[in-house]
Amino acid sequence: MSNQPQPGTKAPEFTATAVGGEHAEPATVKLADLKGETIVLYFYPKDDTPGCTKQACALRDGWSAISAKAKVFGVSIDSIKSHEKFIRKHNLPFPILSDEDKQIVTAYGVWVEKSMYGKTYMGTERTTFIIGADGKIKAVLPKVKPDEHLERVLELL
Repeated sequence: MSNQPQPGTKAPEFTATAVGGEHAEPATVKLADLKGETIVLYFYPKDDTPGCTKQACALRDGWSAISAKAKVFGVSIDSIKSHEKFIRKHNLPFPILSDEDKQIVTAYGVWVEKSMYGKTYMGTERTTFIIGADGKIKAVLPKVKPDEHLERVLELL
């Protein structure tokens, strides 16, 4: 069905522009530079929509627990400007990667055909990957519900 990397496989490399968290100004982030760190890479469809806001705010509210165990990066195909507005509006403590060219969503197999009201379109499937310090996928949370996301991530960390 999808070409998502599975637990035990090497996480696909990426280079992207990040904003938020320790990146007050937009900065380039490479997965290769994060070796030795546990990474929570969570993909979501769109900034400032109800489900995506609920998911991001849950991570914000559980920040002390999650940040002690891993670095967190949100990923969506929205622009840096959109991410900056989303981060400011909801006081998010973690960086978000902009994937406007869809290279990361494609590499991680989360750019998929979706359907709503009988229409099909391409979009980002809400999926979280936990990447171990060794650069390998430790866990995948496909189609995770925003209400359960933080709890599930903390269980896996």
